[in-house]
Amino acid sequence: MKKILIVEDDLSIAELEKDYLEISGFDVNICTDGVSGLNEIKENNYDLVILDVMLPNIDGFDILRIIQDIKDIPVLLVSAKKEEIDKIKGLSLGADDYITKPFSPGELVARVKSHIQNYERLKSKFKGSEDKNSILIRGLKILKDSRQVFINDKEVTLAQKEFDLLLYFAQNPNRVFGREELFERVWGLEALGDNATITVHIRRVREKIEANPSEPQYIETVWGAGYRLRV
Repeated sequence: MKKILIVEDDLSIAELEKDYLEISGFDVNICTDGVSGLNEIKENNYDLVILDVMLPNIDGFDILRIIQDIKDIPVLLVSAKKEEIDKIKGLSLGADDYITKPFSPGELVARVKSHIQNYERLKSKFKGSEDKNSILIRGLKILKDSRQVFINDKEVTLAQKEFDLLLYFAQNPNRVFGREELFERVWGLEALGDNATITVHIRRVREKIEANPSEPQYIETVWGAGYRLRV
């Protein structure tokens, strides 16, 4: 049974989410403030975190920053904030998804299932021999099983979906992918995607692996078509 943590200060919303998730077969815990939520994440293992942005004591964005340093788990941000800048901020900090309130509980369950399934599918591909474990493209080295990335032998830290996106490009070099296809293949949410997610994550990956992100040598923009990793 997959474990889900809901960090949400509105108990009525959290309990509704919990009911729908439990009906779908998940084991669900609730924390109603940022401090208890962060402690729960630190002390226990979960398969996914549903994290509200507006929380007492410490907000969801700050919690998300900490999660990126201590855990490798999918994080789904939930917020009443509908402004694009908030969505971009959340995705830039490493969130795997961003849902604005109000939303249907059925949609939430669908996103949770998809993120967990996709994470496990990608993680299962990282197993194998040492020869199959690494990808080397010029100065870029990707270790799949340990989920590490090195540029000229210097390690750089990527958030979960940043790593998944880079790995997908590296496993399909020189092929051009449109935003919709990348969202479906890496996020696994064909009908629920927001193409801004791709743009934000590619920018973040470039900032970490490119010597000059404005003139990328790895992930190139193919105008009018999408992106590719050039080898």
